[in-house]
Amino acid sequence: MTIEQLRAQFPILEEKVYGRQLIYLDNAATSQRPLSVVEKWNQITLKSNANLHRAVHKLAADATAEYENARQAAADFIGAADAHSIVFTSGATAALNLVAFCLGEACIKPGDQIIVSEEEHHSNIVPWQLMAQRKGAVLKVLPVDDNGCLRVDMLDEMLSSGKVRLLSVAHISNVLGIVNPVEEIIAKCHSYGCAVMVDGAQGIVHQKVDVTAMDCDFYAFSGHKLYAAPGTGILYAKPEWLEAFPPYMGGGEMIETVRWSGTTFAKAPHKFEAGTQNISGVPTLVPAFGIATQMREQSIETESVKVKDYIYGALRGDTRIRMFGCPEKPQDKIPLFSFCVQGVHHEDLALILDKMGIAVRSGQMCAEPLMDRFGVTGMLRVSFAPYNTLEEAQQFITALDKAINMLR
Repeated sequence: MTIEQLRAQFPILEEKVYGRQLIYLDNAATSQRPLSVVEKWNQITLKSNANLHRAVHKLAADATAEYENARQAAADFIGAADAHSIVFTSGATAALNLVAFCLGEACIKPGDQIIVSEEEHHSNIVPWQLMAQRKGAVLKVLPVDDNGCLRVDMLDEMLSSGKVRLLSVAHISNVLGIVNPVEEIIAKCHSYGCAVMVDGAQGIVHQKVDVTAMDCDFYAFSGHKLYAAPGTGILYAKPEWLEAFPPYMGGGEMIETVRWSGTTFAKAPHKFEAGTQNISGVPTLVPAFGIATQMREQSIETESVKVKDYIYGALRGDTRIRMFGCPEKPQDKIPLFSFCVQGVHHEDLALILDKMGIAVRSGQMCAEPLMDRFGVTGMLRVSFAPYNTLEEAQQFITALDKAINMLR
């Protein structure tokens, strides 16, 4: 596949904003959707729109088959041994909240400890804070160094108390763009009897994930960052955890029997899928996995590496720019770059770039503690997908230079 053939599957990339050709560089926030995903949504909505698992008529049977087919496709895509270890959620945030709540109810006692890293998205901080407050647990923070790399060397000391029940960490930071050594972290945590939750919202996009080989206890990601419909997400959990966890929400579908004397619950994963699910959205994960797989073809990956190397060099070589997330090994960096410009506010830059047709992100990127760590109020972030071209990267650098000169 050529990058031109890939881009042809994403019609929005041909749009214009303010009379200029769109250059979309906010992919870490949400990706664009290919025609195959839109067509799957339309197919379900127009031809198979019915509630799942309950009725015996054909529309319901077809909708249920599409939904459960997506579950098997998700298991295959991330290397899970059993599709029953896949729970559908509305996104990574919902998956993280589910684990935080259920772990708290099933396992956490006063004085137990949870570790999160300093680079985490708010969705991987606040649920653990809420659980810790509710259960009397202690939340500990694994720091990052000045380059943005996790201080994995501190883990042994942090785990040595024997009180740490779980560590939750991003596979890849949504701000720093660094691929974390999750396999090393998981092995170390397991040696101390500590479970590991991996926030894969960025990792699933930029890495080939095999949860069985990784040996994580939990892995979560969102569909909308991986070219699928919004409001879709995946929680992978080892079966023993899903068995031990109580339900997260009550309602239809997650029950076995309901009596005034008490209720019994369905087996996992349905125990955690209360109510009407995303009937049209979940099946779009199947074509999304397909397009993501195509993007891993060598021809596309080669172009993506060229884009990454070009932007990395251009930003690092500009003395006006302070970039965050600079690992020693280039292969540990994805094409996501967060930076500040001396004497220029990040939002002003984003507004000017927008008028030039370039969509970027500015602000705290839902990682306020990490902003505090680096002593800034916000950053500018550009995040590339495989459908972004080297020409777009070059146009961005030219536009950035122009915007900086306008504001200084």
